[in-house]
Amino acid sequence: MPTVEDAKKRMDEALDAIRREFATVRTGKATPALLDTVRVDAYGSKMPLNQVATVNTPEATLIVVQPFDKSLIGDIEKAIMTADLGLNPANDGNVIRVPIPPLNEERRKEYVKILHKMAEEGRISIRHARRIVRDEIHELVKSHEVGEDEGRRREDALEKLTHEYTEKIDDFLKAKEEEVMAI
Repeated sequence: MPTVEDAKKRMDEALDAIRREFATVRTGKATPALLDTVRVDAYGSKMPLNQVATVNTPEATLIVVQPFDKSLIGDIEKAIMTADLGLNPANDGNVIRVPIPPLNEERRKEYVKILHKMAEEGRISIRHARRIVRDEIHELVKSHEVGEDEGRRREDALEKLTHEYTEKIDDFLKAKEEEVMAI
């Protein structure tokens, strides 16, 4: 029987996905999450960077990537360059240093646009979760498994939950936007 709890579970997953996506957007300081989207050609397949190397941030403007297998250092460097993150890694044979340049105003605005797009995708996921459960509620009412009043109560609770999660995404967006725009 569909419940608001089913929708809540799906909406929580959408919220977690948004959190992870927002973490990959660069602010003025270095975080290992910046390189989460990097995929390295290693051992015959594309692997996430964190499975072939350790990623550290010893300073606020530097990421250090230490490969587990030194023979992959060139592939890792190439993967970071081609990941379209605007970063220029430097390889010294043992580790790869990725300096994080300060963001200019134009780049900050680009990142804000990207954040807005990610947030809208999150809202769509939440509305999709709502629609699935709402359709299930309509089916129960139609087949007379629950009364119309109970169906309406569940729909109202579902709407309230949807609004709550949409606001959470908006709050994440606002906080991340401020972080990106801060100089």
